[in-house]
Amino acid sequence: MTNIASDGDIGDLASGELNAVEKIVGAGDPVPVGSFRFWFDERRWEWSDELARLHGYEPGLVEPTTELLLSHKHPDDRDRVEAELVTSVRDHAPFSSQHRIVDAAGVEHQVVVVSEPITQDDGTVIGTSGYYLDITDMLPELESERIGEALTDIVAQRAVIEQAKGILMTVYGLSADQAFGVLRWRSQETNTKLRDLCATLVTESKPLTPMDVRARTAFDHLLLTVHRHLPQ
Repeated sequence: MTNIASDGDIGDLASGELNAVEKIVGAGDPVPVGSFRFWFDERRWEWSDELARLHGYEPGLVEPTTELLLSHKHPDDRDRVEAELVTSVRDHAPFSSQHRIVDAAGVEHQVVVVSEPITQDDGTVIGTSGYYLDITDMLPELESERIGEALTDIVAQRAVIEQAKGILMTVYGLSADQAFGVLRWRSQETNTKLRDLCATLVTESKPLTPMDVRARTAFDHLLLTVHRHLPQ
């Protein structure tokens, strides 16, 4: 039996708080996401329909391979990403990166890849599973509605949200809007209140500095599992 992250659908939060936070801190739509799994020994990839479309293919028509995925990397990023993938396979470590891809239609996308290990019950790492986050078009779309009485509470939470955004900006080289989009994605994916997720992320990431390669891998795992650290 293997242990992998869930590929649950990204749902909509019908929350006035979320819209209000967007207006105050600045945010775009939830970041587009596609999921993948990579099995080390077999060198076998699996990708979601969303990730196939991100690369410009209709789902089910093309089988993902290392060669295919590398062929879609931007020429200026390809060698670096290939080296990161070789290191991932050699060390049986998660594959994480920020780079550009060019889809089948020639459109360029800026992506962030975050992943965590796939393990057997005995802890043996046999692969990695994670997500491609398309951060290309993340522009703020502020709501015109009045914030009303929720304003005071939201302003009080701004500091911790800004801290969490700052961490993602540093670790992944994102803009403020892109970082917020990633946080909103994790909030919706895990049905966790944004402020609680941010506060826990800030607290749990403190032992990971300075951010070397090992700490970056640990942070990827924390980002994908931070909702599990919240008090029950």
